[in-house]
Amino acid sequence: MAIAVSLVLPTAVTWIYFVALEGAPPWLQQGAFSIGKTIQFLLPVVWVLLVQRRRPKFAGPQIRDLIEGALFGLLVAALMGVMYVAWLKPSGHFDQAAVEARQKIAGFGIASLPAFIAMAVFYSGLHSLLEEYYWRWFVFGQLARSKNLSLAIMVSSVAFSAHHVLVLAKYFGWDSPLMWLFVVGVIIGGGVWAWLYHRSGSLWGPWVGHAIVDAAIFAIGLDLVNSTPAGPLG
Repeated sequence: MAIAVSLVLPTAVTWIYFVALEGAPPWLQQGAFSIGKTIQFLLPVVWVLLVQRRRPKFAGPQIRDLIEGALFGLLVAALMGVMYVAWLKPSGHFDQAAVEARQKIAGFGIASLPAFIAMAVFYSGLHSLLEEYYWRWFVFGQLARSKNLSLAIMVSSVAFSAHHVLVLAKYFGWDSPLMWLFVVGVIIGGGVWAWLYHRSGSLWGPWVGHAIVDAAIFAIGLDLVNSTPAGPLG
């Protein structure tokens, strides 16, 4: 039951604060985000402690895990940066996405450069860690108990991509091949992080890679919102 809920809960939370409440006052969007994310990130530890009656265990970092996670994150970040600078931005593929992104961060009350940087640090640092704990430690970990590793990686990674679909569709449209290309990239990233976690038993490597990728996304996002007619964030 908990696994079924955990597979769809993040998508439901994203739909509420990102889609259904679009145009609502910032305090309402932020409140929905905070409440939804609190429920999402409490679910795993509550289930493990109270239902399975186990003590959560988290392995410490190993140098090899950190290096592998960082190398994967840097590879993805470099690929995104090259695609953005050499193709996606000059070709105008991100023009509409830039406008949508500017409107979305304004809806969350982000109107200055310091506020944007604070949001980027939160997502890249803390939120990426919480997502690794949720998707790799809990969702993938629970699915992997069935002993079918390939299926556990596939199901957890596809579910991990689902809430990203809602975000990407907002910026690029449901019929955009580019949007679905990015979704495939998210699935691949989730699969790599699940595999790294399975091999090491530690979230540190996947987290480092996830944090680097998120930081690259926000760097691109900052360049995008600064290129809109509204001008650079102050």
